[in-house]
Amino acid sequence: MILTFQWPWAILIALVVAALVLWLASALSGRGLDRQPQVEAFHLADDLKGEHASHLMRIWRAWNRVAAVLLALALVVALVMAGRPSSVDKSDETTGNRDIVLCLDVSGSTLPYDNEVIETYLKLVKHFEGERIGLSIFNSTSRTVFPLTDDYDLVQQQLENASTILKGVETQDDIDALTDAQYQAVSDWLDGTQNKNNATSLIGDGLVSCAAMLPGFTYSSGQSEGADREASIVLATDNVVSGTETYTLQQALDLTSQAGITVDGLYSGPSSSEDDQTTKDMESEIESHGGVFLTQSDGTSVDALVREIDKRQVASVEKHSQAAVVDAPGWWTLGIAVLLAGWLVVAWRLKR
Repeated sequence: MILTFQWPWAILIALVVAALVLWLASALSGRGLDRQPQVEAFHLADDLKGEHASHLMRIWRAWNRVAAVLLALALVVALVMAGRPSSVDKSDETTGNRDIVLCLDVSGSTLPYDNEVIETYLKLVKHFEGERIGLSIFNSTSRTVFPLTDDYDLVQQQLENASTILKGVETQDDIDALTDAQYQAVSDWLDGTQNKNNATSLIGDGLVSCAAMLPGFTYSSGQSEGADREASIVLATDNVVSGTETYTLQQALDLTSQAGITVDGLYSGPSSSEDDQTTKDMESEIESHGGVFLTQSDGTSVDALVREIDKRQVASVEKHSQAAVVDAPGWWTLGIAVLLAGWLVVAWRLKR
């Protein structure tokens, strides 16, 4: 790291001022001595001729020299700090060009398995750098948990909060053991996802609502011109619909495909149902539209999905090197603090 000074002229000015102060103090001290009457009087040296007194005097003078050195060094460091010591801070700024919406089915049939999906989402996020992430949950209607953001601390906090809440609904025993506060937390988190009577898990409608979080998306023909970011949706559902949908999964996938949005599927349901027709239909529809279909029982699912998302990236991630001159007073501040602390200790010793 190369050390520079933003105000080098300040060091010279401070040095001149310090020299003038020292000269003025010396001059005034000398003038005071000249005015002392020249009379014969008792001199301290007469009492310092003894061995013990001489030893104590030598120690006192040594401590005085140490105090003077410490104070002089503190002055030197203070003069250096007056020039604002600085260094060049170099960093790489990564700009991602992808928007990824995590789209989660929270209907009764998937809710016991959604905690596993959230854990998968957390693993996915750890692989990304610079992408914007959003989360939407749906049942008969949809709710945005958090919009597209590249604040990964917020993303992780929200996902971990969801994981904590959903741990209480994995089994019937878990639900029975919920306290009133925990039950209310689950209810609050799901609020806004069940606003239609006699309808649950409207998967096509939920997918379209997730797509609507992406910039420029329109319900008629997809994204508008100028949407230059790669867009993906990670849809987690068991594909079990109950009720009348505005969009079927097939229609929703057609719409997202026209919009240039790739939809990947995560099966969120019991492993015993992975071979059901609804699961096979979901797999077929996702893959026919260029997406990847994965099940929770697939141990390599996260890595496979990340690789696939990276593979389809249209524009490469841009990295910009940045350099800026920043103040670097760290070690100098520590130095002057140590020197002044040492001087105070020596001054206290001299006073004793």
